[in-house]
Amino acid sequence: MMTSRVRAALVVVLMAASFAGAAAWRPTVKLADQHPKVNLETMFPKAFGDWVVDDRMPVQLVSPDAAALLNKLYNQTLSRTYVNAKGQRIMLSVAYGGDQSDGTRAHRPEVCYPAQGFQLLSSGTGTLNGDAQSMPVRRLVAKLGGRMEPITYWMVIGERVTVTGTEAKLAQLSYGLRGEVPDGMLMRISSIDQDSVMAYRVHQQFIAQMARAVPEPLQAMVFGRHAL
Repeated sequence: MMTSRVRAALVVVLMAASFAGAAAWRPTVKLADQHPKVNLETMFPKAFGDWVVDDRMPVQLVSPDAAALLNKLYNQTLSRTYVNAKGQRIMLSVAYGGDQSDGTRAHRPEVCYPAQGFQLLSSGTGTLNGDAQSMPVRRLVAKLGGRMEPITYWMVIGERVTVTGTEAKLAQLSYGLRGEVPDGMLMRISSIDQDSVMAYRVHQQFIAQMARAVPEPLQAMVFGRHAL
């Protein structure tokens, strides 16, 4: 695994290479045009596995100011609350942008949660283990008053899963150097739970069942090239 220092050095090198070639060419091939058209409402079923949308629990995950910013960065957003037979609830938030080049970078939870008054109690990387492969994710715990919200999220730039801003930047630049404009998706799963360890287990179960429900042609957009 690359250390943060190595990643930072690679970013500098790729940025220099990108700036050097910018005068000669700009990325023109949009990856969004290479796969089926995205419709978040139909991409993520309202019922799958043991989960069903709870229409009684509308999701308001961001403030109006943050929502306005998301609308500028992304073409589509989706927010839902799912509930299972045990009464456990998961909040799903998805944001899709057809152009995730440097000008429209992902709005990560480490930024938007504190901007809404939340305190980040922890932040680290984790791994979701599936039937065939594993996928990296980032896990946070956010607190607002008595509300404890464990969060699992990842970003997909093109078909590359990224969990840090540096990794996202590397992916953007890598596609750009090939003359391609990547699209991207920010996936966020969270719940209200004082027990973050238990919450992450439920997140894992939810994501595994969701992965089997997303249409196969769109799998790589949601999970990169990782098969969960």
